Amino acid sequence: MYTPKYIISNKVLKNVGSIEASKEVIENAPLVPSFAKQFQSDAQVRTIHHGTHIEGNDLTLFQTKKILEGQEVYARARDIQEVINYRNVMQILDDLSVKRGGYEVTMLKDIHKATVDRIIIPEKTGVLRSTEVVIKEEGTNKIIFQPPPYHEVSYLLDDFFEWLNDATSKDIHPIIKAGIAHYILVAIHPFVEGNGRTVRAFCSLILVREGYDIKKFFSLEEHFDADPAAYYDALSEVDTQSPNIGNRDVTPWLEYFTGVVAIELSKIKDKVRKLSVDSRLKVKFGEQVSLNERQMRLIEYISDQGSGGMNELKKVLSMVSEDTILRELRDLLGKGIIKKQGSTKASKYVIANK
Repeated sequence: MYTPKYIISNKVLKNVGSIEASKEVIENAPLVPSFAKQFQSDAQVRTIHHGTHIEGNDLTLFQTKKILEGQEVYARARDIQEVINYRNVMQILDDLSVKRGGYEVTMLKDIHKATVDRIIIPEKTGVLRSTEVVIKEEGTNKIIFQPPPYHEVSYLLDDFFEWLNDATSKDIHPIIKAGIAHYILVAIHPFVEGNGRTVRAFCSLILVREGYDIKKFFSLEEHFDADPAAYYDALSEVDTQSPNIGNRDVTPWLEYFTGVVAIELSKIKDKVRKLSVDSRLKVKFGEQVSLNERQMRLIEYISDQGSGGMNELKKVLSMVSEDTILRELRDLLGKGIIKKQGSTKASKYVIANK
């Protein structure tokens, strides 16, 4: 059975601590935007775009979005197909995330099959490679990555999945577990083509199954694609340690990977904080309350200032009528989020007490 070699370095520890803090804020914010679904949709578009772009797809983010919306785009047929395929992979992840039992090699094969559908010949989709693969540097032809011989792929995967399903791995933090899986599967390079997208999708599956989907608000692929050199350098730092995958210390990769997750979740945490205020509300309702954008802005102002009268609130929403503001305030009053102090024109609105 494969047993990963790594240490919980100060960097990894700091990154995981940051991840947990962000996760807490995101998942327990008292108020969430009614457009949370849009957050998820945007994150999915970014994941699909950047997950294919890092592998050489030339489509822009805008073109990717148009394709996902069913609109016509003039581009290379392969690029368009890669985007369609990765959208299908996202659906497969949703299905696999609720599947009972442990992790299986067939899950990886199913993800690969969807990833490269109509891109490589059908006989090689979802099928482990039966040839040797060498990755060379463009221009120099220098070998930069040589995965294990094809005849070792099957048993290396069996060893890895045995560890992934073993009782000992259940105590490993999900972020670290997903990071280890990411590195090992990239190193094994199970397929002729489409390994990067397949592995990153499988890594996401681990996060979702183990409670770290974080509302599906974030995209790790966006960060990887923003600085692909750092991504490949972090992998290479471990690759060059030993010809034997089992002898490699994956700590440098984990420091990079957990750092990426920490950065991405911190961005989402900051967005949610701007859209969600006053922790007293969480205690009062016991669950998150969904508000529209106008209501969020009113609540932010009232919370920041301690109170808000109509004259001030009209400045907060200067582009809408007073009747619209009153309607939003009545809804907030009805939900028990705010209360009114005074009954004259000088009355103020404040955050309701617990």
